[in-house]
Amino acid sequence: MINKINKNADRRIRHARVRKKVFGTSVKPRLCVYRSTNYIYAQIIDDINGTTLASASSLALKVEGTKCEAAKQVGLEVGKKALELGITEVVFDRGGYIYTGRVAALADGAREAGLKF
Repeated sequence: MINKINKNADRRIRHARVRKKVFGTSVKPRLCVYRSTNYIYAQIIDDINGTTLASASSLALKVEGTKCEAAKQVGLEVGKKALELGITEVVFDRGGYIYTGRVAALADGAREAGLKF
């Protein structure tokens, strides 16, 4: 019998390993990325208080085009919301995903909006 590879379980292990090191404060919050099969979500989180300061998703924005283009728009939106709150620096939490494709596009969009990480 062949064991099926569970990519999401492997991602959760990577994510737990990254979360040991990546921690957001109120001065430098965490930009967290979650990628589903159809949409991408981003949150800016203050881990000390356990609160979400800003969020954006391709589902809420109803972006037309490819998933990569939608990810970039989500990055621009979450970056714009962060700047309105006075947040200029964040810690990037890629959520255990490989930094390529949609995750990289979201990061590029957030940098274009003015976030530093």
